[in-house]
Amino acid sequence: MHFSDLGLKAEIQRAVAEQGYDTPTPIQQQAIPAVLAGHDLMATAQTGTGKTAGFTLPILHRLASGPNDRLTRVARTPRVLVLTPTRELAIQVEESVRTYGKHLPINSLAVFGGVGINPQIANLRRGVDILVATPGRLLDHVQQKTVDLSGIEIFVLDEADRMLDMGFIRDIRKIIALLPKVRQNLLFSATFSPDIRELASGLLHQPVSVDVAPRNTAAETVAQKIIECNREQKQDLLKHLFDSRGLHQVLVFARTKHGADALARTLDKAGIKSAAIHGDKSQGARTRALSEFKDGKLVALVATDIAARGIDIDALPYVINYELPNVPEDYVHRIGRTGRAGMEGEAISLVCHDERPQLKDIEKLIKRNLERVVIEGFEQSATAAPRPPQPPRGPRQPQVGRGQMPKSGQKPGGPQQHRSGSRHR
Repeated sequence: MHFSDLGLKAEIQRAVAEQGYDTPTPIQQQAIPAVLAGHDLMATAQTGTGKTAGFTLPILHRLASGPNDRLTRVARTPRVLVLTPTRELAIQVEESVRTYGKHLPINSLAVFGGVGINPQIANLRRGVDILVATPGRLLDHVQQKTVDLSGIEIFVLDEADRMLDMGFIRDIRKIIALLPKVRQNLLFSATFSPDIRELASGLLHQPVSVDVAPRNTAAETVAQKIIECNREQKQDLLKHLFDSRGLHQVLVFARTKHGADALARTLDKAGIKSAAIHGDKSQGARTRALSEFKDGKLVALVATDIAARGIDIDALPYVINYELPNVPEDYVHRIGRTGRAGMEGEAISLVCHDERPQLKDIEKLIKRNLERVVIEGFEQSATAAPRPPQPPRGPRQPQVGRGQMPKSGQKPGGPQQHRSGSRHR
């Protein structure tokens, strides 16, 4: 199948061709006709499957076609709402809208928290057809009466599983209650837990189901390896991997923001150019680090799960789990950042004694035993060394903003904005 077989408007096909694409991915082949036909959609799709274009292309076609064609002027009220869990994803989706809608007179905007709200208000007043938003900042605009959701024709809930993980369910329900009763609904999720299915049952009307990957399976194009080591060996082992294998453009996952910062500093001191990216970094710092990583100026980017959600690099060769995630589904998300667009990738996990339960849960989820690799000089001892004493924690600070904070304590959003883009909380 070619994009020309899908019946998309010539302006959209031209934009797709300019990006060098000719053949739609499996999810695009299934999702685009369903959206064009006006059906609700429930799609299981992991990162790197092309799901964003799977909904932006047919949405652009629908806005530019048929009885609702109002493209002689920009709509004063948004016609499409895309809700995303993080500001990175909001920017990524809105960039996709601009890329594929470049030959159409369609206006888009992303709104998110962590940046000033006034420029967003000014842009909303000028009118916008497609609004991409994170839940907290969208509700800020609703409260200030700076956005009108009464004209929404298509509602997209992207990465619904991450939305629920980040505690946004109440915000999502509030937003849905503000939308017109008659509309098209598209729900995308990498996994479909009972909570997601419950949400879908109340949101979707006779949906078309699209499942482009077996549930909770890890990418087939990713070689997955486990190196069992002692906790105190991890830093030296990580540096050894970089030095001995000449690794480049490696996305390294740490469990906490503090851990990500410390690890990036350690690698940097060892001559491995690195930066950390997480929710406490300013948007400028995050954007700069990601840009330098994509350009090859950084050898390693150390990220937390939440921050990495918006990282979209087609040819990322390596992912290293310096620490395993507590939630096994997050392992699938992490390694899905490599092995994309049909390319091969490698995911290496450094596993100490304390992390054996997490490893067991991961292998149970993906229904396979991962290959163990022994690195000479870093063999795991028979028993774990006692953990060093931890400093006492101070009193827990009250949370700020709407919804629960993500499990790692990271803010779901943060700074930055650009015209056809802005962000959320």
